Amino acid sequence: MSPKPIIGITGDIKAGKDSRSRLEISLKSNYAEQVAKAGGCPIIVTPSTDMKLMAGILDGWLIPGGNDMDASHFGESNHQKVELQEPERFQMESELLSRVDPDLPILGICYGCQFLNVASGGSLIQHLPDQVLTPHHVGELETYVVDPGSLAERALGGSIVKGKSFHHQAVAKLGSGVIATAHHEDGTIEAIEVPSRHWVLGVQWHPERTPDDPETASLFRAFIQAAIRYQAQKEKRTLV
Repeated sequence: MSPKPIIGITGDIKAGKDSRSRLEISLKSNYAEQVAKAGGCPIIVTPSTDMKLMAGILDGWLIPGGNDMDASHFGESNHQKVELQEPERFQMESELLSRVDPDLPILGICYGCQFLNVASGGSLIQHLPDQVLTPHHVGELETYVVDPGSLAERALGGSIVKGKSFHHQAVAKLGSGVIATAHHEDGTIEAIEVPSRHWVLGVQWHPERTPDDPETASLFRAFIQAAIRYQAQKEKRTLV
């Protein structure tokens, strides 16, 4: 029997509060709890992690929420309302993305969804309240329409799903090879996929914050099942 698939979760990074540490690395426990509940073994990836080694170890990668991405990564100046993520996080995740197998299952949540789009050459709406009236940053339960036949629909278990949003940024121009497969009624993109890769899905809301909802269970179960299949493929390649 194969061991549980190893799921890397990149830690959130903030400046240290005092002289004892230059940076602080953290992870909200509900990300790891959902991975473990679905059958995976979560581990935290840090800027000091050997990304080449990690790329060979992982069976899946979860990119969690965080602060705002520096707009210089998509050729813009930062909006006055942004709260910037420490640059070490973007550097860490960019290096890991460049090293992992294209078949590695990846799930991006909120910032993670935005990162996947920007890393593919896309851009972001830097301050969503400038464009839509819906307050997506307050954690209200929202409804999203998911494209039929999409990876998102298969993973979430339906074409109409609910989730809690805590974001004031969102996907603008789609990156190369990226498609949008879920939307809010105000037009905000709520899920993206990369069809050329085996299993890459980004959701703009926070499923880990609704742990008892069927959509959350279905999404994490689908992600871990994809990781199990990837793990089996790796084992076959090793035996050849």
